[in-house]
Amino acid sequence: MKVINTNEEKKLVEKIIKRDEKSLLIFYRTHHKQIFNFIKRRIGETEVAEEITQDVFLDFIEGLRDFHFQSSLKTFLFSIAKNKTIDVIRKKKIKKILFSALPKYLIESVTTVMFDEEMEKNEIKRKINKTLTSLPNDYRLILRLKYIEDQTVKKISKKLLLGFKATESLLFRARKAFVKVFNNLS
Repeated sequence: MKVINTNEEKKLVEKIIKRDEKSLLIFYRTHHKQIFNFIKRRIGETEVAEEITQDVFLDFIEGLRDFHFQSSLKTFLFSIAKNKTIDVIRKKKIKKILFSALPKYLIESVTTVMFDEEMEKNEIKRKINKTLTSLPNDYRLILRLKYIEDQTVKKISKKLLLGFKATESLLFRARKAFVKVFNNLS
């Protein structure tokens, strides 16, 4: 690969900003494979890496007007790729931590809220705890037994001295209440 000096980079940036498609295409072809491989090594999934790569180039184009040549274009591009990759990894970790402890019915309602607002792990935990503490004791207890202690409905019904159907019904109402409170919290 050819090393580009600062004057050549400045001309290239000017052309890209002026929407010279040929210059952008040359830059894209020159760096696409390196960026993709960089991301894929960290993410491991080809489709996700390709998606992130496309986002990196879009962010690169958007960021060019504010680029002041304090680094090379390649360094600027790779810093965008690094940050995008970290964001994806962080979201995966949050999802894994959160979803490993939550029931499937909550995952569907929380996913939209979580990723739209891009909440951090601590914020999600705080919101879950706040939701749980605002629920009546019987709802809080049955949710803890089922989803934290991973007990079966049959075991819970014996522990609570309730019939199986009554326990299922209580669990259903507790789930519904949890989702309602969780979605209404700010």
